Amino acid sequence: MLCSRTALRRLQPICVSQLKVAEGLTSSTPREMSTLPRVYVTRQIPPEGLKILRESGKVQFELWDSDDISVPRKELLQRVRGVDGLLCVLTEKIDAELLDAAGPNLKVLSTMSVGFDHLSLDQLKKRGIRVGYTPEVLTDSVAELTVALLLTTSRRLVEATHEAKTGGWGTWRTLWLCGYELANSTVGILGLGRIGVAIAERLAPFKVKKFIYTDVAPRPELASIINAEYVSFDELAKQSDFLAVCCALTPETKEICNKNLFSKMKNTSIFINTSRGGVVNQEDLYQALSTGQIAAAGLDVTVPEPLPTNHPLFTLKNCVILPHIASASYTTRNAMSALAANNLLLGLQGEPMIKELKL
Repeated sequence: MLCSRTALRRLQPICVSQLKVAEGLTSSTPREMSTLPRVYVTRQIPPEGLKILRESGKVQFELWDSDDISVPRKELLQRVRGVDGLLCVLTEKIDAELLDAAGPNLKVLSTMSVGFDHLSLDQLKKRGIRVGYTPEVLTDSVAELTVALLLTTSRRLVEATHEAKTGGWGTWRTLWLCGYELANSTVGILGLGRIGVAIAERLAPFKVKKFIYTDVAPRPELASIINAEYVSFDELAKQSDFLAVCCALTPETKEICNKNLFSKMKNTSIFINTSRGGVVNQEDLYQALSTGQIAAAGLDVTVPEPLPTNHPLFTLKNCVILPHIASASYTTRNAMSALAANNLLLGLQGEPMIKELKL
């Protein structure tokens, strides 16, 4: 498994080896610049990726120079006209409208994400556009955040912090702010991939009794790493004391976590989602939490994002919501931007990408 630090060290040299500028080429003159492929970058990505693009000498690029605000759709449609390559993040919807606006020159798309539900894959395939993405480099940070969110939710740390700050901390009480332990528990994983395995590896030292999982089919090689048992979707719901959602958002998984799932879970169960908000029916989750059908939930992803501050889920003490920060470590985000940049440059040269999505 490729950890993010190792991945970043491996990615950094690519811009000066595989992508080394040909002798005598200086990208500073207008004539030479005009012959280089044009690239649009939809966000101020972390510095390692920008450094690779700048030092490659292989492209001329323009970027939306903000990390706080997404490029407005109207602006994006204008800026992509005639580009050869596009480097985007998950906030940009890459659909037929955008691809039409870009035109036939667009040959390579690189997304700084492991998920690709923001991409119209059928349209990209139809137009012969190659797609790079950034799996593996974020496995460690997402797994760490998932464990942190699970512990925060199950041990009611947000509630406890609030009580300490607002005067609720009185005399010691026998059952006040009691939560649920991982020791001797059953942890269920919905969608067993690299991240699911990494989560289980981090939870194992907490003396978890059993790991179970469900997926579209058994995954014996991955399961053997964590000694996990394959079960049906219904059994996953019934047996799990902690249920971690790690599946991709696809038409098949859209709102798969709904009242059918929650109704089968224990009333002491903890539900954790760090994958995509669209896999959860949030109305059903609210009902399950507010009625005590399940004990608590921890979410790093929602629909929409950001979740409006007046959303009912924010009114619940047993629901911890984070602003989609699972991969938010300096190491991981820089590794993601470096991989996205290298995918783009390699693709534009007609070479194999480091991580290419096969359409």
